[in-house]
Amino acid sequence: MNKVIEQKVLFKGSTAEQLFDIFVNPKKHSEIHGSSETTISSRAGRRFSLLNGNLKGKNLLIVPNRMIVQTWRGNVWRKEDPDSILSLVFTNTLKGAQIDLVHSFTPDQFVELWEQVYWQPIREYLKRNPG
Repeated sequence: MNKVIEQKVLFKGSTAEQLFDIFVNPKKHSEIHGSSETTISSRAGRRFSLLNGNLKGKNLLIVPNRMIVQTWRGNVWRKEDPDSILSLVFTNTLKGAQIDLVHSFTPDQFVELWEQVYWQPIREYLKRNPG
């Protein structure tokens, strides 16, 4: 559980604002996962529930269109496991937008899950909903 994941992911043709909105807009967040239960906010201090309640946490810091810092806790984690800490930084680039991710105190399978559960579904969402 002490694994730290660091990733830089480019989304060609998108903007930092679009990507940030996907992470804080419950309708858009729900759409990328095809899940019906998503509660999330763009305000610090607010609790959230994602993936039909399988993941819960709290927004620690929100810098609109630039940064999100959250605690995360999966429903299958052991009681003694600490909450993980997720940091996402959104940056516009010449080719689109980039997300810099640092996710600490994570289970080993989270490396693959980021690609499967977030990056690929976000790319598909952006193809269906450009600009």
